[in-house]
Amino acid sequence: MVTKNILKQPKSIVEVTITVPWTDLQATWDQTLQREASDVELSGFRKGQAPLAMVEQNLGIKLQDEVLKVAMPNFLIEALKGTDIIPIDYPKYDLISFVKGQQLQFKATITNRPAVSVGNYKTIKVSRPTPKPVIEEEVQKVLDDLFKRWKSRPGIQPVNSGQQQSSGGQTGSTPTQSGSISFQGGQQTQAPTNGQAEGPNEEFAKAMGAISLADLKNKIRKDLEANVSYNNELDFEEAILQEVEKITTVELPEILIADELNRMLVSLQRRVADMGLLLEDYLKSQGKTLEQLKNEWRVQAEKNVRMELGLAEVARAENVTISDEELKAEIDKIQDNKVKQQFEAQEPRLHLRHALRQTRTLDLLKKMIGG
Repeated sequence: MVTKNILKQPKSIVEVTITVPWTDLQATWDQTLQREASDVELSGFRKGQAPLAMVEQNLGIKLQDEVLKVAMPNFLIEALKGTDIIPIDYPKYDLISFVKGQQLQFKATITNRPAVSVGNYKTIKVSRPTPKPVIEEEVQKVLDDLFKRWKSRPGIQPVNSGQQQSSGGQTGSTPTQSGSISFQGGQQTQAPTNGQAEGPNEEFAKAMGAISLADLKNKIRKDLEANVSYNNELDFEEAILQEVEKITTVELPEILIADELNRMLVSLQRRVADMGLLLEDYLKSQGKTLEQLKNEWRVQAEKNVRMELGLAEVARAENVTISDEELKAEIDKIQDNKVKQQFEAQEPRLHLRHALRQTRTLDLLKKMIGG
């Protein structure tokens, strides 16, 4: 009879000591031996035809290792049936004792899904921030920037051949949120160079896809207002999540904190790469080591994990789910086939389902809070 001893430790660590009699293990041993024997070549025998006793002796400790690879996870799953333990990481196995014909004893260390308690989230009070109005100076700044880049695009030829063409501008997009303004390529345009102060004009406005200069200004204003509204909504959501974090009680497993720190590090690496730097060069410029950086981030990482677990608990309490059809519809939106193929595997689909569930839960909280 298989016996188990479960010891719960702080930070959701669980140690499970399992004892398996030989009678419960012998079938796994024999099946593993048969499987391994099919690939063994011994002198005087065809491949896979050597006597099992000789194969067993030849394999030695390798056979035991192969048996344990199969047996320990299976017996751990059996041991956890009927308990409230749900592992959130890969178990660490430690062999205590095992000899063929005798009992197997091993210890598995796992991180249990932590118990999460969230206060009365239905009473959260958060005011939606008032959007800051777009002022004329902001519109003019974008307009002037677009004009400078328009003049410096390839193909713009000055009327006065004695003057040099501007260089170094970027083309193809605008700094606005909605993308309603765009350069029209393929045509050479003469920029006025009559000695007078140059500035945005009707010709430039039409090149940008607008009817007139006034229409272009209006498009810029709408783009800026859309950007303000978008950021305002992000601030509102962040304020809600901060309140959820405050009323969430959980003993944070170390592995979840480590995962969040790694996520934050990957995000930093991407930002640093965008600046054309290596992470180690960036750290040197800051006079910090990687460990120092992670230590500085730890408090924020703990808040992020607590916030994530709190929102997931709200989802559970409100029975928020994502159906298979909704998940498929989200995957079907992906245009890049290589990216889409990644979601044929189970793990990416689980991550996407979780992300969609968290987003839906946040939308539910926004409706509850109003503002």
